[in-house]
Amino acid sequence: MKKLILIKQALCFLITLLFTSSIFAQQETVKQPEPGFDVVRTDIPHGEIDTINYYSKTVGNSRKALIYTPPGFSKKNKYPVLYLLHGIGGDEKEWLNGGTPQVILDNLYSQGNLVPMIVVLPNGRAMKDDRAIGNIMAPDKVAAFAVFESDLLNDLIPFVEHEFPVFKDREHHAIAGLSMGGEQSLNFGLGNLDKFAWVGAFSAAPNTKKPEELVPDPEVAKKQLKLLWISCGESDGLLSFSKRTHEYLAEKGVPHVYYIEPGVHDFKIWKNGLFMFSQLLFKPI
Repeated sequence: MKKLILIKQALCFLITLLFTSSIFAQQETVKQPEPGFDVVRTDIPHGEIDTINYYSKTVGNSRKALIYTPPGFSKKNKYPVLYLLHGIGGDEKEWLNGGTPQVILDNLYSQGNLVPMIVVLPNGRAMKDDRAIGNIMAPDKVAAFAVFESDLLNDLIPFVEHEFPVFKDREHHAIAGLSMGGEQSLNFGLGNLDKFAWVGAFSAAPNTKKPEELVPDPEVAKKQLKLLWISCGESDGLLSFSKRTHEYLAEKGVPHVYYIEPGVHDFKIWKNGLFMFSQLLFKPI
């Protein structure tokens, strides 16, 4: 009896080892950033960060967002767009202050690793007083992150398409974000595949919809998604929400990248996610 138990334990260990090895083998195809990927370089061209103001019918007032235009930006060209979302404790400047996305992207452009794109960094807390102050977990502030779906689709995207030389089709729209922004990206991106073909979530928050709700029709998702990226730190307390989504997608055969790396819930993970995700955007998959 003991021998039988030991054999079963050995088989379980072997299966686990093979499964883990296959994950690592897949992850090795996605290149981690080298040291210095997020350090400002003075010997390369730089994109520009500007503030835009748009009127939101959803909220009922004017709202702010940041916009990054790539090096060599020209109004004579048309560009795809990445909407890059912040976390529950931030606003449109959280990525700028904590993740320096403009530096990461500038450096990637200098290496020829990106398709030229415009990046919009909105305030995902869609309410009249959208500042990240006071009790950020207050019910009305948390609810405002869900309201942002309407603001994004009906107000911000039309404004960007009116004011900037961008493509308007779904194949040229990407959405990604960190934590609460990761939740929004999954909920809004997968819920509006007629608007977004590229979806990325870095450490998605607990209010991410259940996988069955995110992808109710796996066959449609397979046909419409260009890329679905899910990443998280292996010591992040929120890992289970990314994991359950990954497991459902794997069960249903929906292609996606599931990238787990050492780390917690912080900008190390999120900057790595942006670095890797952005290099895949708007390219043949």
